[in-house]
Amino acid sequence: MAVREVLDLVGDKWSVLVVGALSGKPMRFNELRRSIEGISQRMLTLTLKGLERDGLVSRTVHPTVPPQVEYALTDLGRTLRKPIQGLAEWAASNRVALQQARDRFDAAQERSARKRA
Repeated sequence: MAVREVLDLVGDKWSVLVVGALSGKPMRFNELRRSIEGISQRMLTLTLKGLERDGLVSRTVHPTVPPQVEYALTDLGRTLRKPIQGLAEWAASNRVALQQARDRFDAAQERSARKRA
């Protein structure tokens, strides 16, 4: 599988956040949804199905009334914790530099647009 395909599987925002949320412990659907700000029920469902299909998340249905469904990282999914943590640390330590670069770029774009006007 090419690197691009792997990044497509796990590189989207929601997949990274779901893997991060499940890093600590298995969670039920609504608990997981509450822990990820801004994710819709539909997007969480689609993301979980994709991660399950790729073997990164397991889905366990407990025989209760109503049935309780719990999601957890698989052994393969747990191998993503370290790279995701590294990315999170990089983002936190470079947040200011990234914002400064964006501000410089936006200011240059505005100056260029004013010159053309």
